[in-house]
Amino acid sequence: MALSRRSFLRSTGVLPLIAPAHALGLGGRPGANSRIRIGVIGVGIRGKYQIANIPPDGRVVAVCDWYAPRMDFVLSSEKTSRYAALLSRFRDEDAKACEKYQDYRKLIAEAKLDAVFITACDHHHVQAAVLACQAGLDVYVEKPLSVYIREGRVLVNAAKKYKRVVQVGSQQRSMEMNQYACKLVRVGGIGKVSRITLFNYPGPMRIEDDKEARTKQDIPAGGDWDLYCGPTKLRPYNFRLWAKEEFGTERFAWRGWDMWRDYSGHLMTNHAAHTADMVQWALGTDDTGPVEIWPEMEGYQGEMRTCPVVMKYASGTELAFTNTVRTEVYAGEKGTLNMRRNGFSVNPPELAKNPPDRSVLAKWSGGGENVARPHIQNWLDCVKTRKDPIAPVEAGHRTATICHLAGIARELKRKLKWDPAKEEFVGDAEANALRDRPRRKGFELPEMG
Repeated sequence: MALSRRSFLRSTGVLPLIAPAHALGLGGRPGANSRIRIGVIGVGIRGKYQIANIPPDGRVVAVCDWYAPRMDFVLSSEKTSRYAALLSRFRDEDAKACEKYQDYRKLIAEAKLDAVFITACDHHHVQAAVLACQAGLDVYVEKPLSVYIREGRVLVNAAKKYKRVVQVGSQQRSMEMNQYACKLVRVGGIGKVSRITLFNYPGPMRIEDDKEARTKQDIPAGGDWDLYCGPTKLRPYNFRLWAKEEFGTERFAWRGWDMWRDYSGHLMTNHAAHTADMVQWALGTDDTGPVEIWPEMEGYQGEMRTCPVVMKYASGTELAFTNTVRTEVYAGEKGTLNMRRNGFSVNPPELAKNPPDRSVLAKWSGGGENVARPHIQNWLDCVKTRKDPIAPVEAGHRTATICHLAGIARELKRKLKWDPAKEEFVGDAEANALRDRPRRKGFELPEMG
């Protein structure tokens, strides 16, 4: 879809962005016209949480969702909803002036924005983010960054070409305990790391293998199923392809889409994107990755999508998705570090010198509705300063790549050699073909010239 002239001029640098008042150092709460104007793409469960967490110097001026009733719900003044308190500030201050779009291509081309929040399903992340970069908009994109390897690199290149600030929603990078633990490993605090063991998250299922999911149902009123399918195959509508529950409850939008390979890598790209991201940061490998990957099939009798996977870095460090307990174990020459979300422990304890005060734990307690704000604030600060955010796009792409590599090794059921500099498998045409996927006409990745 062609971008508007205004967006084209902005993306080419002919028409400069107007600096908001807060970028000039004005104190107090920013006025309505000086706050960073944000469009939110995808207003399901995660979109609601992020709208509620946007700091005062950001203002949601447009929302987008393929299913129009979700936009109406988010903008509603309904007080009986379990989201009423969560969204009360937004509904009282900004919701009434919000524009609505079903197609994020139109939102990006037409709405008066400075930035976008991408909280849509995984298979829309990259296209929406690349279009936003081309339109001169900064981007906050939820993890995992991508559904397959090639599209992640396209987004990295777009952010670089158009000089955009792209923050990936890997919130543990903003948590003080995780920052300390990763730095401790990175500077040699536990010695050379021989092996890191992570929880073994499952991969996705194929729609072709599930008769119920392929059963055609009526598209709900207000839904544009063509837009939902986006770059993937246009399949008959079935609620299980996007939600775990049918309509009629406030939970209807809770993720079901991430079960399917078309749309996601399931928990191996969603939950494992957090743990693998900490590994990348701790090892100082944000711009590279492992060089060997293999599924541990000996004695394994389950589905391949749950098969344990091991990887090896050029340094010799092994990364193993083999743990059956949700903890991350870093085995070093001097001792062992166990990491978790917002916490860690070290054995022997004296290896951890001057750790953060435990009072910072409270800052990150609770569910997804109240722990995102500092990470979003880091993004907004970088939008003003033009510095790199704490979870930059290159790091997000490399972390997602690790998750994709695990999926490919499971699919091929054999050992693979990976060149992280070229981002290709060594002498393996079959594996290299899985770095990319066909995209449906009308949803191709934008050309960048």
